[in-house]
Amino acid sequence: MKKIGFLSFGHWTPSGQSQARSAADVLLQSIELAVAAEELGADGAYFRVHHFARQLASPFPLLAAIGAKTRRIEIGTGVIDMRYENPLYMAEEAGAADLIAGGRLQLGISRGSPEQVIDGWRHFGFSPAQGETDAEMGRRHAERFLDVLRGQGFAQPNPRPMFPNPPGLLRIEPFSAGLRERIWWGAGSDATAVWAAQQGMNLQSSTLKNDETGEPFHIQQVKQIRAFRNAWKDAGHATTPRVSVSRSIFALVNDLDRMYFGRSGEGGDQVGFIDEHTRAIFGRSYAAEPEVLVRQLREDEAIAEADTLLLTVPNQLGVAYNAHVLETVLTQIAPALGWR
Repeated sequence: MKKIGFLSFGHWTPSGQSQARSAADVLLQSIELAVAAEELGADGAYFRVHHFARQLASPFPLLAAIGAKTRRIEIGTGVIDMRYENPLYMAEEAGAADLIAGGRLQLGISRGSPEQVIDGWRHFGFSPAQGETDAEMGRRHAERFLDVLRGQGFAQPNPRPMFPNPPGLLRIEPFSAGLRERIWWGAGSDATAVWAAQQGMNLQSSTLKNDETGEPFHIQQVKQIRAFRNAWKDAGHATTPRVSVSRSIFALVNDLDRMYFGRSGEGGDQVGFIDEHTRAIFGRSYAAEPEVLVRQLREDEAIAEADTLLLTVPNQLGVAYNAHVLETVLTQIAPALGWR
């Protein structure tokens, strides 16, 4: 395990029990938590993206703000739903945010999860082509986005432009060199992990995936990772891919931890349906004393197989508590698992 970061779902609710009661609270606290995570030595700050929900939705202003406030930590998403995205405009926003951050963006993209509204991408002006599914549309948008990030010119310049042009066809600006190699695909199945490898994207594997074999979650996930790496090798890419997995991990070191999460680690994997056609398996949460967590996590084969671990954080509990969650994992658990 080479890197550890956090993944925030960015929830907010006007409840008096929440530390994040508005969209402004979530955005500002996300910046604060990223700064705190960098100071603690964490490697990454990642954020979920959901539309039509009381959650983080438009990632690039947040990523740019974090990039301006930090110097070292990786900044990313997990994931941007490509069914909703204009690939060219997204390339402009991503390029600008990456330049502000000094080349630290790690963008997770995907087809996306079930959303709050029916066919929400239609409200954003997108519809699948004739005979195309919404998932295929999302992958088509992703392929166009990846192509644009190569930085090659494709647009015919105006012979009488307002400003002088460089010679040849024009590309999307601003262009950030290297960003194309820092795009990740959030894969829910083995097949989409293989497709991601063929496209030259890194792999993000979440706390759930399609239940394809009936085996325990971490076993299915490690098989997905290995299928991805084999496909990467077969594709002949010159670079080495990265793989992240997400986990809910809470070290119980004080009474507040035990009050919040004392019973969270008692269950196992769960199986359910994320839509009417897709049976999914949800990985267990881990919550125990540090020495117990070390033993349990050493048995999680997918964590051992991945190079990056993303800790899902309960953002509504506030910046101070989430910084405590990160610190206990980084200082009392991660070193025993080989981090640094």
